[in-house]
Amino acid sequence: MNLLIVTPQLPYPPRQGTTIRNYNLIRGLAQRHTVDMLTFLAPGEYLAPDSPLLTLCRRVACVAQPMRTEQDRIRTTLSTTTPDMGLRLESPLMHALISSWVQQTRYDVVQIEGIELAQYGLAVAGRQRSAQRPALVFDNHNCEYLLQKRNALTDLRRPRRWPAAAYSLIQWRKLRHYEASAVRESDGVVAVSDADRRALLALDAQTPITVISNGIDLDVYRPLEPAPPPAPTLVFTGKMDYRPNIDAVLWFGREVLPRVLARAPEARFQIVGMNPHPRLDELRRHPAIDVTGAVADTRTYIQHAGVYVIPMRVGGGTRFKALEAMACAAPVVSTTLGVEGIDVRNEQEMLLADTPDAFANAVLRLLADAAGSRALRAQLGAQGRRFVEKHYDWELIIPKLERVLLTATA
Repeated sequence: MNLLIVTPQLPYPPRQGTTIRNYNLIRGLAQRHTVDMLTFLAPGEYLAPDSPLLTLCRRVACVAQPMRTEQDRIRTTLSTTTPDMGLRLESPLMHALISSWVQQTRYDVVQIEGIELAQYGLAVAGRQRSAQRPALVFDNHNCEYLLQKRNALTDLRRPRRWPAAAYSLIQWRKLRHYEASAVRESDGVVAVSDADRRALLALDAQTPITVISNGIDLDVYRPLEPAPPPAPTLVFTGKMDYRPNIDAVLWFGREVLPRVLARAPEARFQIVGMNPHPRLDELRRHPAIDVTGAVADTRTYIQHAGVYVIPMRVGGGTRFKALEAMACAAPVVSTTLGVEGIDVRNEQEMLLADTPDAFANAVLRLLADAAGSRALRAQLGAQGRRFVEKHYDWELIIPKLERVLLTATA
C-alpha cells in the first residue's frame, strides 16, 4: 500500500509513549509498504540527517509546532466548541501540505496519529469521495474524552484543584462530540485497549474500531544478566509534565511513601522523566525522593529498580511503562488502572493494589530481604517477561494494523 502517516511530533528518537508507538508503527509498516510522513517539530527539535525516518520513509516533511499562549487557551475554552486538543496543533501550513500531497500522490490510506491531529483527518474525509480520495484511518492513542472525565473526577476531590477540574469538565464535554466526529468520519479506527474501544463504541459511531495495542521492542528492553542485587529503590518513569503522571507520583509521594518509609527507612523514590512540572516541587524537597528530569536512558533505572511502581489513578490507553518494566523483568506494583487494557494477573506478572495501605504493603513485600520475597521478585520478573514476549512484540502487532488498513480501503 501507499501510506501517508501524520504524527503530532517527530517519532525519532522514541523517548515517550506517543513517539514510541509512532516510530514502531512506521518502522513495521515500512517493511512492506511505501510510507510518507508529515510531522510537527517542537521548539528546538530538528530532523537529523542520519535519522532512520529518512530511510524508512520515501518522503518526510516537518512543520514547526504552532505556539498557543495561556490566554489563547482560556479564550478558546470559552468561545469555541472545539476542544483544546483540537486547536493545539492547528496549522495552515500543515493543512496545505496534506492537501497538496493527497492531490499529487495516490495514497491508499491517510493514517492520523491522535486526537490532536483529528482536524486534518476531517479535512481529508471532507474531500469529494472518488477513486482519488484515500481511506482515512484514525489511530486514537487515548480515548481523550474518557481521560478528561477521569481528570475532572480526580481533581474535584481537592479544592485546590477545582479550577483544573472545571477545565477538564468543559473539555470532557467538547471532546465527546469532537472525538465522535473523528470516529464517525473515518473508514477505520484503532484503539489501544479494550477499555478505550468500549468507550469509543459508546459514542454511537458506526465505524469499525479495532484494538491495536502498544508493543515493546524486546531486543531493546531486556533483563540484566546476571540480575543485579535487590536495592531499596522505588522507580517511576514517564513524561513528567503529563497530568496523569503528575497525579500518580504526587499520590505515591504523599500517601504511599510515608507508609513504606515507616517500615523501610532506607527506601528511596526515583521519579525519572523529562519536563518535571512545578507541581512536583514539593516532592523535590523530600530527602527520600529524587526527581531526575530527563535522562539518557531510562532502562538503567528500570533494570536496577528494587520495585517499579505504577501508581496511576487517571489516564487511559496501554501503559508503555508497564510493558517496559515487564520486558526488563522488573518486579512491579501497580494500581488496577495503571495496567488497564493489559491482561496481567495479580501475584502472577505483578502485584496490584489500589489503596495507600495495600500499595505500601505490596512494595514492602518486594523490598524485604527474605527468601520468600526474593523468590516472588524472581517469579514476577520472569513471568512478566514471558507475558510481553507472548503478547506485545511489535512483530505480532504490525500485521493486525495491516489488516485494518486493508479493510479500510475495501
